[in-house]
This record gives sequence, C-alpha cells and structure tokens, in this order.
Amino acid sequence: MSNQASFAFRSRNPDVLTCIANLSSDEVFTPPVFANRMLDMLAEEWAANNSGANIWADKTVRFLDPFTKSGVFLREITSRLTKGLEQEIPELEKRVNHILTKQVFGIGITQLTSLLARRSVYCSKNAKGEHSIVKSFASDDGNIWFQRTEHKWGDTKCEFCGAPKAILNREAELENYAYAFIHTDNIKARLAEIFGENMQFDVIIGNPPDQMKGGAGGSSDSSIYHLFVEQAKKLEPKFLSMVVPSRWLAGGRGLDEFRKEMLSSRKLLRLVDFPVSSEVFPNVEVKGGICYFLWSGAHNGLCDVTLVRGNTSSTATRQLDEFDVFVRDSIAVGILRKVIKAAERPITDILSADTPFGIATNFEDFHDKKKAGDVALHYVRSGKRAMGFIPRSAITKNAGLVDKWKVLVPEAGSDGGQKIPDAVLGKPWLSPSPSVATQSFLAFWVESEDEARSLESYYCTKFFRHLVSLRKLTQHALRSTYSWVPVQAWDRQWTDKALYKKYGLTKEEIDYVESVIRPMDLSETSDNE
Repeated sequence: MSNQASFAFRSRNPDVLTCIANLSSDEVFTPPVFANRMLDMLAEEWAANNSGANIWADKTVRFLDPFTKSGVFLREITSRLTKGLEQEIPELEKRVNHILTKQVFGIGITQLTSLLARRSVYCSKNAKGEHSIVKSFASDDGNIWFQRTEHKWGDTKCEFCGAPKAILNREAELENYAYAFIHTDNIKARLAEIFGENMQFDVIIGNPPDQMKGGAGGSSDSSIYHLFVEQAKKLEPKFLSMVVPSRWLAGGRGLDEFRKEMLSSRKLLRLVDFPVSSEVFPNVEVKGGICYFLWSGAHNGLCDVTLVRGNTSSTATRQLDEFDVFVRDSIAVGILRKVIKAAERPITDILSADTPFGIATNFEDFHDKKKAGDVALHYVRSGKRAMGFIPRSAITKNAGLVDKWKVLVPEAGSDGGQKIPDAVLGKPWLSPSPSVATQSFLAFWVESEDEARSLESYYCTKFFRHLVSLRKLTQHALRSTYSWVPVQAWDRQWTDKALYKKYGLTKEEIDYVESVIRPMDLSETSDNE
C-alpha cells in the first residue's frame, strides 16, 4: 500500500493527463498546469481569509469537482494534501486514506470520464480494485460517483438543461448527457443521496461542460456552463472556482440574468481572462476566449481582474458592474467613460435589428435580371457578396427603409479578439435606394449618398470598431453590439485623428486603440475578414 501511494503521488514525466485527447467539445480536459494555476489562486485567497493558514494542511476541508472528466483537479488536490498533511498524519497510508475518503469528492459527467477520473486519483478505475491506493471503500465508485441520470422531458426539451428531446431521448446504452449535478431541484438533498450523508463542501472547483447540442433549437447549441455555476452556489461553499467560456462577460444567448447577477453580486474575488482560448486549451477554439474565476461567499467588494495575452498580463482592481456588460481592458474603460460622458445619441437609433427585411440568409427566390417593380437584394454566397432582384411586394419587414440609402454591414465578423490587432467587423457595403438585404447583414440607414459615405468612413475607423469590440466577444455582431457607438454628423469624411481629438483621448489611449484594431481596407469585398 505504501509503495502504491508513493508511486501515485510522486512527480512523473511526462504526465499522462497532458497526453490524452479530448473526447468531444463538451469533454475538453483541463491541462494539469492550468488546473494548478487555479489551485494556487485558491490557496492564496484561503490564506488571506484565514490568517495565513495553509489550506493543504487542513484535514477538515472538503473539496468537490461536480463535473470531473480526467480527474486532474482531484488528483492535484490530493497530491497537495498528501504533502501538506505530512506533519499531522505522518503515516502515508493513513494520510492518503483520510484524504480520499473524507476530503476529496467528484461526480463524473459520463461513464468513461468517471473511470478515467478514478484511475487518475485512485490508480484504479474501480475504487476498491486490486490496485486502488485506498482499501476502505465499500463501492467501486469510491467518492467519484457516476450513474446514468435521466432528463426531465417537457414537450420538446429537458426542463433542467434544455436538451432537445428529439436528439437526446436515447436508449440506455447511449450517452444522453444528462449531467446529474444540474438535474435536480434540491442539490443538497441529491448530494446526500449520492455520497450517503449530508455534505458541506468548502471548495467547489472544476471545468463544467460548455454547451448542450441542439439546445437552442435545430443545429444551434445552447450554453449550459452557467447552470453549473448557479447550482454550485446553492451549496454555499466558502470558495467556488470554475473555468468557463468568456462570452458570458458580454454576450451569449440566455446569459443576461447570469451575467447581471455575477457582475453585481460583489462575490467575485478574482477573474483571469484569456481572449485567445488556445492559450488555455491547445487545439481547441472557443469563440470569445476562456476565463476562470474565484468566487467567495464571504466577499463583498471589488474584483482583481487579470487579462492574459501570450506572455503578457495586466491586473487591475475593478468594479465589475460599472456597465451592463464587462469591459475586458482597463484602458478601454477610460475611453468608454469619455464617450459615455458626451451623452450622444447611440448609432443603434439608425441600425436595423437581425434579419432587417425578413429575408433569411439561405433565401433563393430571387432573379439575376431586374424586372419592373423590383428592388435590389444584397446577399452572401460562399463568402462572396452578390446582388439579385426581388419584387418590392415581397418585402414585409421594414418596408419604409427600402428607399433609404443604406450602409450594409455583415452580421458575422472576426472571432472576438482571438487575434491582435483585430478587424472586429467585416467590410461595409453601400446600398443605394431602392434595396434590401438578407439576414447576412444589418443595415444602417441615412437620407443621401453623401451621408452614407460619411457613415461608411466612420464605420471604418479604428475608434468605431474599438467601441464595438468592447461588446463583441464572439463572431457575431448583433444590433446590441453597437450600443456604445455614438451618432456623428454625416457631413464629412471621418478619421481617427478627428475622433481622438473630439473625445479627448490621451496618447496612451490612442496608442492602445491603434495597437489592438487593424486598419480596414475597402479595396476587397470578401466577408471572410
């Protein structure tokens, strides 16, 4: 037993958990180095809130990973406790047995990941198997539990997670992705059932599944990671730390209430944001980046926010709910304050909503040659812009805009700060009267060609696109993404120099905008920017 325990927790190179491939987009394994960053942050805050105490030397602290995959968090916690408790429990076998039976708990998200997690933590896929480093478990699960959970079906979706019944109402031998942690109305009672007693966890930590396939209807997926965060808070831990997509900070379908509560609660101690997701999860692209946070039930104050890009990082103590969405960079906050102080009319007053004329992206019922009574239709096929014609009578939405001059802008642009400098938005397209566009575009409207060209020049400035970037963490730029852009006078060709002067930007702020926003070249018309 002692030899097995020693082998289990001694440093090994290479670490097997750095070598395994992700199973799916929902089962992205957390790299051990990254998991240890989160544990370091936890230990620092624990000490700060407990008179310098070492969390890894406390045999009473309980840890839960309620959506364990590779078991990396549980394994690293166990390793740290094994070292930290050496003075209090000198005998290794007794120490490891105490840690794994009394302090470290997990819930697998699938049958396969539960076996993998047990193998990582117990050195055996069965907790009471021959090679397990703990001999006192009564079940093969040990304290890393998994059993198939069923969805609670409504007419078409699961009432707990929104999973589509048509896709995931499966037979028992197929994985149904009904995660036990979020499929209950009473999580405290459910955990008592799972672990055999009422459980109070001091720390909840892990990497929850990101999305539910088809949960937003059809082929569109829905975010579910916020459901795990909300459920974990109901357990009233002292600390909660999770790694999640950053898109909740400014956007994301169905995340408005979650964002509002998280930003205004004053419970977040630290937030570490990686706009480029591959810096956290190599070979995995998460639109808008990845972040992890440390939440404390006892905290009521500001948050230390760290922005990480490559080998550079910056940290600022921030009020998270100064705006309705979170602004990533502290320099950008200063610029935004100046724009808001001017109290000008927002450009969304002359910008259409999604699907401006009620015509879907895949609309095909148009013709190439103009007929009497037709209007021009602007559309995109295979990344290229094109124009056809449809009868004016076919326009049932925003018919009053047909005869306006318009600046059409692509609804999809760059990937939310994954690359710096960033274009942020795709190139505009002047649309003379009379004309309409498919769902591929949003439409600004003005009264004349001169005004349209003035608006186009404004759209192309780095200043304009920087203000948009503050609300755009993913590929899509919906109407709300433009909320912080003010209307200008459409009587000139706008330049960044004129806008920097108008809003009183400092040299540092100008240099910042110039460094993060790419120039826009109108000589090409591809929408692949």
